[in-house]
Amino acid sequence: MILNFEIIGAWLVVLMTLSIFSYLYGDNFFYKSAEHIFVGVSAGYIFAITFWDQIYPNLLGRLFPSFIDAGYDFDISYIIPLILGIFMILRLVPNLSWLARISIAYIVGMAAGLKFYVFINSNILFQIKSSAIDFSLSYFEIFNQLIILIGVICGLIYFFFSKEHNGTIGKISKLGVYFLMIKFGASFGFAVMGRISLLIGRFDELIEYSSVNYNYATPIIFIIMVITLGYWSFRDNKKILDNN
Repeated sequence: MILNFEIIGAWLVVLMTLSIFSYLYGDNFFYKSAEHIFVGVSAGYIFAITFWDQIYPNLLGRLFPSFIDAGYDFDISYIIPLILGIFMILRLVPNLSWLARISIAYIVGMAAGLKFYVFINSNILFQIKSSAIDFSLSYFEIFNQLIILIGVICGLIYFFFSKEHNGTIGKISKLGVYFLMIKFGASFGFAVMGRISLLIGRFDELIEYSSVNYNYATPIIFIIMVITLGYWSFRDNKKILDNN
């Protein structure tokens, strides 16, 4: 049996993948372990990336340029985000947890202002511009833009609740429902297609790791997990029968 870091990594990949798939059988130890490992590793990875790519060069590199060569000059104004960051950490101290509200209020207020500007440009002005008809284009393109304009108007009328949806308004709003259902169906189909692509990728790796080059990782781990889950299921059923 040949062991190296590539084979060990392949066995871990198979173990984690099959552990997640084991949830199809039911909530079990393999699934819980894989879930906890995934959350813990993801949190640690995000923390490390955030510190070394953002906090270390952009904050500490500007406050301590003599010790951290990040290509920035000293900027005293960056003491403010440092203090706000310390306030967020003080959330863990019961007596000083109220200081975190200052940081949260700043983050929420700043994000709201920035998002409002982005929302106005991307979701409103850009949508109005995209709904306009350019008569200098070809007939086919004009027809497509006309359908988009009709869909936008019908969809907006469907969400206009100040007037009862009867008569002409009701027919237009019903047409808006059709446009919305087509949109939701297309979005759902696109999401499912993406998930199916990920699933195919997982199966491709499981099949690849079934070969002798990886010491039959997939079938061995699969058999061990099936036997283990079967034993736990038999033991739990036996306990239930004994209690009854």
